Amino acid sequence: MRQGLWHKHASKKCLRLHSVAKETIAGYLFLVPWLVGFFLFMLGPILASLYLSFTQFDLLSAPQWIGNKNYLGMLQDPRYVNSIRVTLVYVFLSVPLKLAFALCIALLLNKGLRGLGIYRAIYYIPSLLGASVAVAILWRQIFAADGLLSQFLGLLGISDTGGWVARPDRALFTLIILAVWQFGSPMLIFLAGLKQIPQEFHEAAAVDGAGKIRRFFTITLPLLTPLVLFNLILQTIDAFQAFTPAFIVSGGTGGPADATLFYTLYIYQEGFGNLHMGYASAMAWVLLLAIAFFTAVAFLTSRYWVYYQDERD
Repeated sequence: MRQGLWHKHASKKCLRLHSVAKETIAGYLFLVPWLVGFFLFMLGPILASLYLSFTQFDLLSAPQWIGNKNYLGMLQDPRYVNSIRVTLVYVFLSVPLKLAFALCIALLLNKGLRGLGIYRAIYYIPSLLGASVAVAILWRQIFAADGLLSQFLGLLGISDTGGWVARPDRALFTLIILAVWQFGSPMLIFLAGLKQIPQEFHEAAAVDGAGKIRRFFTITLPLLTPLVLFNLILQTIDAFQAFTPAFIVSGGTGGPADATLFYTLYIYQEGFGNLHMGYASAMAWVLLLAIAFFTAVAFLTSRYWVYYQDERD
């Protein structure tokens, strides 16, 4: 009797194990296309780029191993140093301004407006179109010497000689304005976070005499800090990789006077313009390490300024 029960239990267990094995195999089969794409189109090129960063490669002949000369040569390249300066200015100005503007618009939309879905769609459109070539061309026309902005200032009696994109002291700021204009994605994230803040917190603070500004800095902003961290990391990574606006607005030169020479644009110029693919690969790996560094700093410092609602003192 017991032996029969044991055999029955064992057979059920085997059937379960067989079913789990079939499901596991099926899962891996569904993953095969992604795995093939990852190893062929992602991991393979990444490892190849790492190898090429230690070589002299012009795309036409076989790469020649030169060790760390590409990395050492960056320090002697004035255009490379300038591209770092331009990119850092762009990142440290555009990202905070974009997040602040996105948060302000999210606060306005959180007032219970009618047709909120329409407003959200309208404000999100720039995030979808902002990195496109067509918008970059339009942006160049707006800030050109005879563009819409110059014509508008002319109507006000303000002469704008030379335009914006043609002046080294102004060109970069046109790209920063374009980046801030693409505030839709962080705005939606902030808006979702505002919807999750319990209204009782604001009501209790109002009863205690706290005004709107104080409630924002003591309740709203602290509870939004996890989303601030999330948006900060995403937008910083995106800003470091910005390419299309600078390429279109400057005509691929990074001008005027290298004022819009983004790091990614200089990688493109060296790799595909001057055929210094080994040098460009080394620059790309430095960019990867820089993004990893700033991301790590954001995570490590978050413990001092990010507040989670479920934390207990």
